[in-house]
Amino acid sequence: MSATILLVLLAVLFLLNTPIAIAIAVASISAIAIKGDYSLMVVIQKMFGGADSFHLMAVPLFMYAGLIMEKGGISRRLIDLANAMVGWLPGGLAAVTVVSAMFFAGISGSAAADTAAVGALLIPAMKKSGYDSDFAGAVQAAGGSIGVIIPPSIPMIIFGYLTGASIGRLFAAGILPGIMIGLSLIAIATILSRKYGYGAALPFSWRRLLKNFLTAIPALGAPLIILGGILGGIFTATESAAAAVFYSLLVGFFIHRELAFKDLNSIFVEGSVIAAIVMFIIATASIFSWVAAIDDIPGRLAGSLLSVSENPVVLLLLINLVLLIAGTFVETTAALILLVPMIVTLVPSLGIDPVQLGVIVVTNLAIGMLTPPMGICLIVSASISGASIGAISRKIIPFLLILLVDLLIITFYAPLTTWLPKLLIGT
Repeated sequence: MSATILLVLLAVLFLLNTPIAIAIAVASISAIAIKGDYSLMVVIQKMFGGADSFHLMAVPLFMYAGLIMEKGGISRRLIDLANAMVGWLPGGLAAVTVVSAMFFAGISGSAAADTAAVGALLIPAMKKSGYDSDFAGAVQAAGGSIGVIIPPSIPMIIFGYLTGASIGRLFAAGILPGIMIGLSLIAIATILSRKYGYGAALPFSWRRLLKNFLTAIPALGAPLIILGGILGGIFTATESAAAAVFYSLLVGFFIHRELAFKDLNSIFVEGSVIAAIVMFIIATASIFSWVAAIDDIPGRLAGSLLSVSENPVVLLLLINLVLLIAGTFVETTAALILLVPMIVTLVPSLGIDPVQLGVIVVTNLAIGMLTPPMGICLIVSASISGASIGAISRKIIPFLLILLVDLLIITFYAPLTTWLPKLLIGT
């Protein structure tokens, strides 16, 4: 009875467009009250316990690092380097947008932050160069989704927290898929730019490339510190996030000298607000997870999938379908906490590495960031470009199709996600 009420009430509240955290909390508390076996004090205990994690401290720290680097001129220098690398392609600014998003993904860990930081500079530049607003918004939204695949990745941190999988291995597993996705998006952006008649931003120049590379070296140091520290066993994910904040402050104040003390208040307020939203969802979802565990909802749902088929290929396709649908309607953090416990119970039947499963899950949810109504990258791009979400959604269809192809490769070609973690970290 309580399980039915939990799921039905949650679905109804989502359909009523209730804020995600409130919907999860109301549904969970209602289920607890109906069971009548537990004091409502357990709600506070589970919320506090769900958010009280050393791993989750990385969430606000990566938010701060991304904002500091944007204000400190790091984002602009990475964009200049991307421009020198691929600006000569047909529709060069579209390719530059994707490459810049890949660079920034190595810093922020957040698709929304990636989309906003790069889009604020490149969407106006594309529009000024004659790109249609809806196409500019679609390219930026697609590129921004890479922010949760190329490490560091906040969703991967949450997946590791939920499953016990090594966050370092998850980060290493996301590198090659992230590069593959970036290259495929560049290819589609170039093909479409040629079709629409968008020209190159500038001719290729080795001299410009070398100059912009040298200028961007301090900016490139941030992802090297983050990944090198984690993969080298020097830092945990949380410690690397703290090191990234310190490094970004150092570069912003003393190397680029574009960061002022007056900027810190707005940076930390903005970062704290974004992180608080994520942490509130995690806290309320912890109640849901506890109630679901009591009623064995993950086990029953997993059993339902197994009743359809025990073939690993069919199960993986079904999991992808469930995640794609969930990513369309549910915020990423909530989707992770609601669905990962069920999916993890299927690992023995799937016969895959949990790290590969983590990349599959995150890639699905990254695609969900590009689909209305909950597509955060779509929403951010629309707000910057001035185009409607509907217009951008139509232009983003080719990007979604290539992302689905990428997803199938990640799902069924294990070495893409397992080879690099074994090489860098070992078995």
